[in-house]
Amino acid sequence: MSRRPFDPRLLHRVPGARPQLGVLALLGVAAAALVVVQAGTLATVLAAAAGGELHRTALAGFLASIAGRAALVWARGLVASRLAATVKAALRADLLGAVTRHGPAWLAGQRAGQLATLAGRGLDALDAYFTGYLPQLVLGVTVPVAVLAQLAYADWSSALIIAVTLPLIPIFGALLGWQAQAATERQWRRLSLLGGHFLDMVTGLPTLRVFGRARAQVAVVRRMADQHRVATMRTLRVAFLSALVLELVATLSVALVAVPIGLRLLDGGLSLRTALLVLLLAPEAFLPLRAAGSQFHASQEGLTALDEALTLLHPADADGATHTPGTSPDPSPTAPPNGLPAPTVAPAPDGRSASAPTPDDRPGSVGVIRFEAVTVEYQRTTALREVSLTIRPGERVAIVGPSGAGKSTLLHLLLGFVAPTSGRITVDDVDLAALDLDEWRRRLAWVPQRAHLFATSLADNIRLGVPDADTGAVRAAVRAAALDEVVARLPEGLGTRLGERGHGLSSGERQRVALARAFLRDAPVVLLDEPTARLDSASEAAVLAATRRLVVGRTALLVAHRPTLLAGVDRVLRVTNGLVVEEPTPGTVPQTSPAGLVPEGRPA
Repeated sequence: MSRRPFDPRLLHRVPGARPQLGVLALLGVAAAALVVVQAGTLATVLAAAAGGELHRTALAGFLASIAGRAALVWARGLVASRLAATVKAALRADLLGAVTRHGPAWLAGQRAGQLATLAGRGLDALDAYFTGYLPQLVLGVTVPVAVLAQLAYADWSSALIIAVTLPLIPIFGALLGWQAQAATERQWRRLSLLGGHFLDMVTGLPTLRVFGRARAQVAVVRRMADQHRVATMRTLRVAFLSALVLELVATLSVALVAVPIGLRLLDGGLSLRTALLVLLLAPEAFLPLRAAGSQFHASQEGLTALDEALTLLHPADADGATHTPGTSPDPSPTAPPNGLPAPTVAPAPDGRSASAPTPDDRPGSVGVIRFEAVTVEYQRTTALREVSLTIRPGERVAIVGPSGAGKSTLLHLLLGFVAPTSGRITVDDVDLAALDLDEWRRRLAWVPQRAHLFATSLADNIRLGVPDADTGAVRAAVRAAALDEVVARLPEGLGTRLGERGHGLSSGERQRVALARAFLRDAPVVLLDEPTARLDSASEAAVLAATRRLVVGRTALLVAHRPTLLAGVDRVLRVTNGLVVEEPTPGTVPQTSPAGLVPEGRPA
């Protein structure tokens, strides 16, 4: 068993486990004593019964030893369960404390999905270690010592045979343990990768759905799960082989004791009580080690997780400056140079560069979009009330209003994330509910408030909506999104592997990656949900310039909080308490009422 059966770092990391470990050791000593007492009293009772007598004192001692061993098994299970709970709670608290202490950068560098797997399934696997393997390991030390001491006093030759054959079990266990450890580590790596990828996929599921990659990720998860299944079956094969070998070694060792005992008993060279005592104690010497061997394989996953957790929490390894390999530290956002060209550039009427053809020229263009008395109700609130509006092809519409008013719900309706409670949405007079969602989403490009980036290369993140796009198209989208300076600064350019959620890029750079996705998608309808939220002035200027290039020639809905996003829009819609009214477009002079007040607005 190549892995250390007990990691001393645990005592330093979880001081509360020390008293319970001490109690567990004392219970092991008491159990060893009761094993000897039970065998001695039973041998006395059987020897007396062979002579036609009933040894009442020995019988009472035998029954008391049985009750004592049962009580010790219950107490050992109770202490072991509390020990497991103490260690798991302490390690989980330490892991969460490390996340709080070191911040999001450390969490991203350590891959949040793998950390979640470690803190959940990984530490739960410690139950098999603390309630199964560790108590048997204690008995594997105390019981053989007590048995050998008793046999050395009763029959030294039998004690010598057991002393010689007893080490065969840990020796064979160690040989098989090397294979078991390697198989378990492979299994744990597969599980960690599966957990990390699954969490990354679930977190970015809205993005995957919009860009039509959700079904492809199902195949990836299925393949990773199958690899974990294969690794698990390999581990089980080693475990079954180990159990067979240990049982065979223990059986042969007991036979080496039993055969000479029988011959000597027949020759009269040994009393019946001594022979019975040896035959009863010999299996007890091997039993704890056999049980520990079988429990060892069940506890390997927990031991691997424990080693990873202690290594992660060790001061020498818990460095908050750790970065995912292949990524650069979070660079400070810088404003891109002016006049960056965009792909398929065409002069726009207002002098800005157009990044795509008009909807009429683009395959799969979208006509008039209408909201007809749309109401969206959630369990405790109504997000939108009787909303009716029309969005014409090529129109740029800004949506403003306080937080929670229902602005994002308008976009989610078009994305298909939310269905109207009443009313309907039509595209070219066809109900959106009757359209193929996947086909409809191919006509959309979405830039959310917080762009979700996946733990893969920068190029693959940009290609999310167009997985077969060539490098030239990706670089054109990078230039259009003002991301080329960032790419030039990364160690491997477009091939640089990002950390989880885009670790290694600043917030502004992540938004520009989302814009590059939209440029590469080249969809006729663009939905932007506050793309400049939480950005500094330099990043906001870069994202704003790229956003203005993106919406030219496309139908665009733009959720905006900052006035800078309203420049160049055709209409402004204000959402308040679920109601949508149209406001004067920036730059126009609103009509005033006789009292000199601006009207509140008219329905859209």
